[in-house]
Amino acid sequence: MKNLTIKSEFTDNLPADKILENTRRQVENAAYSYVNPKQTSNPKVVHTSKEMASELGILEKDLNTDFFRDIVTGNKIYPNTKPFAMCYAGHQFGNWAGQLGDGRAINLFEIEHQNKNWKVQLKGAGETPYSRTADGLAVLRSSIREYLCSEAMHHLGIATTRALSLSVTGDSVLRDIMYNGNAAYEKGAIVARVSPSFLRFGSFEIFAARNDLKNLKKLVDYTINNHFSYLGKPSKENYIKLFEEVSKRTLDMIINWQRVGFVHGVMNTDNMSILGLTIDYGPYGWLEGFDFSWTPNTTDRENRRYRFGNQPNISLWNLYQLANALYPIIEEVAPLNAILEQYKTDFEVKSLQMMKSKLGLFVSDEDDIQLIQELEDNLQLVETDMTIFFRNLSDFSDKISGIDLIKDAFYDLESISMDVKKRWNIWFNKYADRLKIERVSSEERKENMDLVNPKYVLRNYMAQLAIDAADNEDYSFIDELFTVLKQPYADQPKYNKWFAKRPDWANNKIGCSMLSCSS
Repeated sequence: MKNLTIKSEFTDNLPADKILENTRRQVENAAYSYVNPKQTSNPKVVHTSKEMASELGILEKDLNTDFFRDIVTGNKIYPNTKPFAMCYAGHQFGNWAGQLGDGRAINLFEIEHQNKNWKVQLKGAGETPYSRTADGLAVLRSSIREYLCSEAMHHLGIATTRALSLSVTGDSVLRDIMYNGNAAYEKGAIVARVSPSFLRFGSFEIFAARNDLKNLKKLVDYTINNHFSYLGKPSKENYIKLFEEVSKRTLDMIINWQRVGFVHGVMNTDNMSILGLTIDYGPYGWLEGFDFSWTPNTTDRENRRYRFGNQPNISLWNLYQLANALYPIIEEVAPLNAILEQYKTDFEVKSLQMMKSKLGLFVSDEDDIQLIQELEDNLQLVETDMTIFFRNLSDFSDKISGIDLIKDAFYDLESISMDVKKRWNIWFNKYADRLKIERVSSEERKENMDLVNPKYVLRNYMAQLAIDAADNEDYSFIDELFTVLKQPYADQPKYNKWFAKRPDWANNKIGCSMLSCSS
């Protein structure tokens, strides 16, 4: 591991904070501040992603060394590198929050391997100038959730930051899990996470808000040169093209979230990646009962701004904020508005395509929108598990009753009324008729549907089981879930126990039904 190809493109090309003291403050005229991780008392690496290590050029034998442990827990600085925290701002829950920044993330270095550039960052490694009133640390609970989910999302085929390792620090961290005055000590932990870039919409917003157009232009030029070089050299025309690319990538990410039932929970502009990656896994959740109004974030329960059905609208709202941030160096409204309008058009087209793929429909038919609308209405008549419903639907044929096929998806099968069953039977008859115009066999349709409808997703109760076991130093659940979620579309009969509805004990359990931003 001591022979990695280390780069420093970000710090070489962007302005550094002139103050080296690690004190909370407003950081002006800078994209980052140099800061070292906090020393931990008794660090231990409890899980690593060998796949991600290979991407970085780290050998498997290196993962068990003290050197690797000390680097990914912040106890040693990799030779000839200077860790730093990034400066950015953001809109939180629709309101301008001003400077935010990496309050508990510290970037270690960049690695170049096989023509890819990766940024390696520690989450939970101590305070930075952007920590405000917080301690910059993370707990095992939230770290397990990020570690498992970021890798699970990658294997679902959804753009995301990645994870290299999960470690415990040996230190206790005080947290008020539900923000209700009941603070308690929890086990400290650190995730080493990896991405081509950790730049967010808020990275651009802060310079625009401060009218620091010189550094805004520097950041945009750096972004084009290092992440969108296929657009050509930085220019006003290519600033517009950059915004168009970010819009397209963001939409693709959102469509995929909707496809698998993922709800981010806190889509602030500081949590939106400039590369269209899923970033910052906090109070996320997976739809169990199909419900457009569901949000996993207790902070969002009243207004439900970040509910499942509103994620496409919120990403558009966030893109408007990014457009506002880029406007001072573009100085043209029309092309930015055109891109935002195109997002709306593309969403309608791609959303329909996505839903059709989930139903195994590939031929065009004018009644498809109506069929999908009736399905979504039915899914909300009674609590119906999204993942199980769509996965089992791929086995549909005239030889089996539709209700029998999806009965495992209902959370209270015994209480379903005759009226609900009648509506389902009507829909299945329409679906059967619609399938007759498809040009593929039922076997091909099942194969296609199973490629877009996962069998295994990281339900909150699954993550909580891993958390509860890890609190007792049993990391076997983490390893098993990590293995299962690497093949989410495969049947994996050995792991069928994870293809199951939320158990009753999870209905009102913190971490399963209730999550806060500290989750």
